[in-house]
Amino acid sequence: MRLQQVMSYVRKAMDDYHMIEDGDKVAVGISGGKDSLTLLYALSSLRHYYPIPFELHAVTVDLGFENLNLSRIQELCGQLQVDYTIVKTDIAKIVFEYRKESNPCSLCAKMRKGALNTAVKELGCNKIAYAHHKDDVVETMLMSLIYEGRFHTFSPVTYLDRMDLTVIRPLIYMNESDVIGFVNKNQVPVVKSPCPADGFTKREYVKQLLQKLNQDNHGVKERMFTAIKSGNLKGWDIYGGQS
Repeated sequence: MRLQQVMSYVRKAMDDYHMIEDGDKVAVGISGGKDSLTLLYALSSLRHYYPIPFELHAVTVDLGFENLNLSRIQELCGQLQVDYTIVKTDIAKIVFEYRKESNPCSLCAKMRKGALNTAVKELGCNKIAYAHHKDDVVETMLMSLIYEGRFHTFSPVTYLDRMDLTVIRPLIYMNESDVIGFVNKNQVPVVKSPCPADGFTKREYVKQLLQKLNQDNHGVKERMFTAIKSGNLKGWDIYGGQS
């Protein structure tokens, strides 16, 4: 997939859900994975063409794993002319050594988001872009159905009133396969997650389940996504503004 196609998906999401306002300073949360780097490429290019001006700043929360090398991400941000901040933390040590969590993902995610939001505010950003794509939207809905017994997923735009920050998700119209195609075609410098729990989570189980459902019932993922958009979920009305 070409960058222009990625930008088209991202721009449609930004337009449909009014994600950008004049003068926004948007932080992009960079994990080093394929999704966040694809979003970085798209937003970096779009800021030069989008009719509403906005600034961009890339931010990575370093969880403290010793084998994480972010040098290629730094080089990429330099090439794209995007300021880049690395936030050093001891989250990995707290979760895996001190707390010895049997279910580490929940605590890690909470601490990581806290560190990211705090850093973003200190940088003067008013919005933060998460790289959740269409598969993430549907997987989260399935997880909610299976483990919570409710029809729910995150919304395209979410206002965090305690932090006075707005979360936007410009990749929601992109399939994960499209992201993979873009990364492979453009040799994007993906950094593999050093987390020992990576690939052994409830989300990974649901991801595999969705893939099997889609193989056995062609188009089921798209129908699920359509159900989310038309299901009166808070924040999913295209003209409904923030959730």
